[in-house]
Amino acid sequence: MTNIIAGLLYTKEDEWIKVDGDEATIGVTDFAQDALSDIVFAELPSVGDSFAIGDAFGVIESVKASAELYAPITGDITAVNEPILDEPEQLNTAPYDAWLVKMSIDDASQLEGLMDAAAYETYCQDR
Repeated sequence: MTNIIAGLLYTKEDEWIKVDGDEATIGVTDFAQDALSDIVFAELPSVGDSFAIGDAFGVIESVKASAELYAPITGDITAVNEPILDEPEQLNTAPYDAWLVKMSIDDASQLEGLMDAAAYETYCQDR
């Protein structure tokens, strides 16, 4: 069973978003890490890079597949979880602790297009 945490927002691309004021922390969901299996590589952007909603901002690779990461909102990268680059397996063992990037939230109305935990759980069950 997939672990889904209440209070976070979710995308159809299986990313989670934690909103803290005007900043969003972004990671990959338990569903995503389970589907990918053993994650062995992560490529992330640099602090200061800007992305529009839907832009690819990085890649994670597993022994089974590669998955692009998509910006769930428009904003600038304010922090990168550098240890993930050296230890991408953290995404498998603790997907909700092993965040990828933090972004500024340029347009808070974009958050309305994301799913809450209940909607994401239904989305996962329907696949």
